[in-house]
Amino acid sequence: MLMDILQVVIGLIIGLVAGFFISQKYTKKMMKKNPPINEEMIRTMMSGMGRTPSQKQVNQMMKQMSKYM
Repeated sequence: MLMDILQVVIGLIIGLVAGFFISQKYTKKMMKKNPPINEEMIRTMMSGMGRTPSQKQVNQMMKQMSKYM
């Protein structure tokens, strides 16, 4: 009885650790394949709103975006 419970708990711990590392590897792979945002995307977005962004504004937006990633 005690051995069965111990095996289940150990199995859960191993599964959680393995799942963490697998999901971390998958997330890194996806971030390399599809980078979240870059300067060109910010320029396009601001141009779409009817503004012509200066380099200073783009740098400020990049700084704000990197704070949340």
